[in-house]
Amino acid sequence: MDFSEALRAERLVAFIRGKDAEASFRTAMALAEADLPLISLSLCGKDALSVIRRVRAELGDAAWLGVGSVLTSQDARRAAEAGANLIVAPGLGAGLEESVRQGLSTLAGVLTPSEVIAAEALGVSALMLFPASVGGPAYLEALRGPFPEVPFVPVGGVDEVVAQAYFDAGALAVGVGSPLVGDAADGGDLDELRKRAAEFKAACAR
Repeated sequence: MDFSEALRAERLVAFIRGKDAEASFRTAMALAEADLPLISLSLCGKDALSVIRRVRAELGDAAWLGVGSVLTSQDARRAAEAGANLIVAPGLGAGLEESVRQGLSTLAGVLTPSEVIAAEALGVSALMLFPASVGGPAYLEALRGPFPEVPFVPVGGVDEVVAQAYFDAGALAVGVGSPLVGDAADGGDLDELRKRAAEFKAACAR
């Protein structure tokens, strides 16, 4: 299954950025066990590359494992070396270009029509509408007018309620950070994380 097919099937990408490396690892494993298989760990998190290596070792080669906050070509190379098979970038630039060159799946941050055109020309896998909260579902619906076939994944301010509005506006999937992860990656309650995971999975399955 390629990344676009996985997005279409799962409809949810979980984003982790934690202050505690061990808690970030446990969070990723808890999400995977809750049947949320599209997981991305931010390079801004504590000891991110070490966490990514541990998660990859646990989940195996076939699992989707993203690395977020990729800005530079060096970031992209380090992420791939740590085991990432998905690169998530907040905007266009050298990190995305290197990721595409390496043949990695990519989720590219865009907001404007010009950025959509540039990302499509680069050959990215899917487009992360970020921060989606700036325009909300109405903006996505307007953006899909000139770009009806583009695979958009809104990220930023997406909770289990507004997720449906984004799907109604044409989103292929949504990306969710703190509304899903909460404080789990900083040492918070994993049982509460599992409850939220179940709620989001149900919301994205409608």
